[in-house]
Amino acid sequence: MVRITLPDNSVKEFDGTTTGQAVAESIGAGLAKAALAVEVDGRAQDLLSPIDHDVSLNIATMKTPLGLDTARHTLAAQVLARAVKELYPTAKLAIGPTIDNGCYYDVEFAQSISSDDLPKIEARMREIISQGHAVVREHWEPAQVRSYFETKGEPYKVELVDGAVEKGELVEGKYLSVYRQMDGDTEVFLDLCRGPHVPEMSKLTLAFTLSNLAGAYWRGDATKQQLTRLYVVAFATQKELDAYLVMRAEAEKRDHRKIGPALDLFHLQEEAPGQPFWHAGGWTVYVELTDYIRRKLAAAGYVEVNTPKMVHKSLYEASGHWANYFEDLFLIKEEKGGKVVDVHAMKPMNCPCHVQVFNQGIKSYRDLPLRMAEFGSCMRNEAKGALHGLMRCTAFTQDDAHIFCTADQIQSESRIFCDLLNDVYRDLGFTDYFVKLSTRPEKRIGDDALWDKAEQALADACTNAGLEFKLSPGDGAFYGPKLEFVLRDCIGRDWQCGTLQVDFNMPVRLGADYTNEQGERVPCVMLHRAILGSLERFIGILIENYEGKFPVWLAPVQAVVIPITDKQADYAEAVRRKLFEAPVVTATGGLRVEVDDSNERMQKKILIAQQRKVPYMLVVGAKEAEAGTVAVRLRDGTDLGAMPLDAFIARVKGEVDTRKDAEAA
Repeated sequence: MVRITLPDNSVKEFDGTTTGQAVAESIGAGLAKAALAVEVDGRAQDLLSPIDHDVSLNIATMKTPLGLDTARHTLAAQVLARAVKELYPTAKLAIGPTIDNGCYYDVEFAQSISSDDLPKIEARMREIISQGHAVVREHWEPAQVRSYFETKGEPYKVELVDGAVEKGELVEGKYLSVYRQMDGDTEVFLDLCRGPHVPEMSKLTLAFTLSNLAGAYWRGDATKQQLTRLYVVAFATQKELDAYLVMRAEAEKRDHRKIGPALDLFHLQEEAPGQPFWHAGGWTVYVELTDYIRRKLAAAGYVEVNTPKMVHKSLYEASGHWANYFEDLFLIKEEKGGKVVDVHAMKPMNCPCHVQVFNQGIKSYRDLPLRMAEFGSCMRNEAKGALHGLMRCTAFTQDDAHIFCTADQIQSESRIFCDLLNDVYRDLGFTDYFVKLSTRPEKRIGDDALWDKAEQALADACTNAGLEFKLSPGDGAFYGPKLEFVLRDCIGRDWQCGTLQVDFNMPVRLGADYTNEQGERVPCVMLHRAILGSLERFIGILIENYEGKFPVWLAPVQAVVIPITDKQADYAEAVRRKLFEAPVVTATGGLRVEVDDSNERMQKKILIAQQRKVPYMLVVGAKEAEAGTVAVRLRDGTDLGAMPLDAFIARVKGEVDTRKDAEAA
C-alpha cells in the first residue's frame, strides 16, 4: 500500500507502486490533462516516475512555478535542441537551462547563423510539438552515455558526463538520466538531462517565440569556445507572452546605453572596459544624487569617511575575501628580479577598511551604534561578457555604510534603516518594492550557530518593520545573510538595489571590539547596508525608469531660456542669472539654466530642448521682456502660458524641494 498525502492533507491510497499521473487521474480528468510534473517530498520529479513509498505530493500544472519551469525546460532541451540538430546536423549542443522569461540553448554551429534564421528554427519547433511524441526518461551508466555522445560527435555533452561523474551527481549513485523522444518504438532525439520533463509533447501548450541570439562562452569562460545562445521567450498563455513582448519593446526603447550617449550623459569605450566616461550632464546627475544621499545620511546620524583604494593582501586574508572572493579581485603585483615579492588588491568593497577606522582608539558600549558611511570607490574583476553599460561595471561607487552596534541594537538599527530606505526610494519615485532574505551560501566563513543567529535577526527585523520577505536560500554573502530590497520600475521590471546584512564574523576576524557595561572586551555586530548600491547602476536604472526625463531636481539642465529674436538676448541672460541666483538648493549651487542663443527659429529651439528632455522651456519675446515674465512650456508640449518670473521660481522651488516631476506638479 502506497499512501499519497496531498496539499489539502487528504490521502490517496494505491495498492502498489504508482505515478504522479495516476494520482492526478484519480483526482479528475481535468487535472490529469493539465499535470506536467510532480513535487515529491519537496523534490521535483517526472510525472511518470515511479512512487513506491508513502510521500507528500504536489501536482504541478502550467499555473504553478514548477509546472511552467518544467514546460520551459522541455521546450529548450527536447524541442529547440532537436530543431537545431535537424536543421544543422553538424551543430554541437552544449546546455539548455530555463531562465525567468523562458529558456535558451548554447550551440556551436559549423556555419554562422543570424536573426534571419530564427523564423525557420521556430517553425521547426512548432512542427516538433505538433507531432506529440513521448518524452521518456531512462537511466544509463555513465560509460554508456559517454560512448553515445562520443559517437554522435558531441564534445560538450561528453564533458558534462565527465563532470557529473567527478562531482558524484549520479542517480542512485551509479546512473545518469537521459531523455529520449520516441515516435512509437523509434528514437527521434536524445539528450542528457536531470529533468524533469513533460511526458509527451501534447502537454506542451506554451506560448513562445524564438526571440534573439547572442554570443556566450562555454561555461562562461572567455578562454573557451564561443558558442551561439538562442533565446526563447515562453509563457503559460499568449496574453502573458504579449504583455512581456510589449514590456521588452518598451525596455529596449529605454535602454540607458542608448539614452545616455544621446543625451550626452556618458559614454563607454573599449580602452576602459566597464568604466564610464561621465560627461557634464551625467556627472551633474551623479553629483546631485550623491549630495541628496549625503544630506539624508547626515540627518540620520551617520559620519562620513574615506578609505584607501588599494590595500595589502594581508587585510583581505584576515577578512576572508582572499579565500572567498579572490577571482573578483584586481591584483597589483610588485616584482623584483622577475619574482613577485608583494601583492596588493584594488578595493572590491569597503567593509574591511571601515573596520580599520573603527579600530582606531578604544570603543565602549556608549559609543555604539556607530554609523559609518562612505561613497566608496570599488573595483571588481568582472568577466568582460558580463559587463552591461552602467548596470555592471568594473569600477563603481557604493553608497556604502556600516553600523557597528551591540546585539541588542540589531532590531532598532534595522528598523531605522528600513525607514530611511523607504524615504529615499519614495523620493526617487519608487514605491513598489519587496524584500528577499538571502541565507547562508555553501562557500562561507563562521560556524552555523552564528549563521542561525544572524538569519533569525534579519527575519525578526523584517517582522518588526512590518515587511514581508521571500526566502532566497544560499544567496547570502560569504560573511553573513542579507536582506535584498528589490524595487519595481514603471514598466514592471525588478531591480535589486538596497541591502542589509548582519555580520557576526568579520568583527571577530578583524578585531572590532568594544568594552561592554561589565568592562569586558567583546566583538561588536557589524551591519553592512546600502540604499542605492552602485551609484552607476542606480543612475542606469533611473535613466531607464524615467526614459531620460529626469524629475526637475535631478535634470542636468532644468530650463532653457529661448529668446524669440536677438533683441531679447539681454533679457534672456538676465532671466538665466536670476534663476541661477534663486533661493533653490541644488548640489550645483542654483537652478541649472541655459540660454539658447543660436540662429535657429523658435520652434526648432523648442524641439531641440524637448529632444534633450529639458523639463522647462522659457520663451521670451518683446512682450515678456517688457512685462518681466516668461512663457512656460513643458517638455511634453504642455503650454502653461506666461507667468511672472518670481512665480516660476516658486513653482520650480516647490518641485525641487518635494522632488516632484514638472509634468506631475
